[in-house]
Amino acid sequence: MDTLTTTNVQTNTDTFPINGTDYVEFYVGNAKQAALFYQHCFGFELVAYKGPETGSREVVSYVLQQGKIRFVITSAFSPEHEILKHVDKHGDGIKVLALWVDNAEEAHSKALERGATCAMEPVKLEDEHGYIKMAAIKTYGETIHALIERSNYNGVFMPGYVAKKSTAKIKPLGFKYVDHCVGNVELGEMNKWVKFYEDVLGFKLLITFDDEDISTEYSALMSKVVSNGNGYIKFPINEPAQGKKKSQIEEFLDFYRGPGVQHVAIATDDIVSTVEGLRDNGVEFLYVPETYYEDILERVGGIKEDLEALKRNNILIDRDEEGYLLQIFTKPLQDRPTVFFEIIQRNGARSFGKGNFKALFESIEREQELRGNL
Repeated sequence: MDTLTTTNVQTNTDTFPINGTDYVEFYVGNAKQAALFYQHCFGFELVAYKGPETGSREVVSYVLQQGKIRFVITSAFSPEHEILKHVDKHGDGIKVLALWVDNAEEAHSKALERGATCAMEPVKLEDEHGYIKMAAIKTYGETIHALIERSNYNGVFMPGYVAKKSTAKIKPLGFKYVDHCVGNVELGEMNKWVKFYEDVLGFKLLITFDDEDISTEYSALMSKVVSNGNGYIKFPINEPAQGKKKSQIEEFLDFYRGPGVQHVAIATDDIVSTVEGLRDNGVEFLYVPETYYEDILERVGGIKEDLEALKRNNILIDRDEEGYLLQIFTKPLQDRPTVFFEIIQRNGARSFGKGNFKALFESIEREQELRGNL
């Protein structure tokens, strides 16, 4: 199957308007330590907090921000709480991909009419700063989409939280916004979830990759990318394909114990500076051999960045008809080989680095082999 690319859909054809990503929420075993990790290693500032000191007796959350990105790091105190049951099964992982909408009740109702399953009925949360309305629907695995309406709220995050700042000096690393979030699902489930996003949220199919596009000598996968009307939300959905050995998608499904968010791609305008800062802070990245760069400019054409700096930092390069992109992938963020980050800089390109797939997947396989999971 050839790669299919469609142009961005205009907002006036958007049947389910979404303004952007509101936040990404991680369920973790120890929120205080995880929040410190993202502050010190990734340069996120602590901006809000909810816990026993604010009247929350069961759950604690730290809200971290950099650019337009908000991460909510959440844990619970009781092992019987659903949050720690989620962590026990999946490890630290992403539970909520929150979408910013104009009318949460209307969006929730429309989603249910189109076949979504309710994860949370609409609620109104109020304090002295105004109110927020929110609801939620289920998607693949135990992941949910919260629908957040915040036009009538002027507080730091939402009711129940208080403003809180990092106690250490944090150096932001140039992260701007969430570029895309990738979900891994079981064999045969990809088209089902693509159809869910098309039917329920009015997304359009942006790109299709088959196992000839994304394969190595040993493993393969298939992927389809869906995007909302204004193009701010992009969700690639991956499923494994037949190969000689276990693919990275199968490894994720095994260790995550089911479908879930595999990685979040974060945009920067200066990937070299961002990656060098991350390396200085101890973040580890996948490695590609120096041979990758031997004929890279013949393949992708001219670029503005210094090739030696990209090579030194192991940053990948690809080009489409719109321009070029630079990207790099961290190693898993915890001991389970599950969730990781992609750092991406777009210089016009709207694609996802198809030309880098082989090098990237061979790099992932080297890590799988070290773990004994290939």
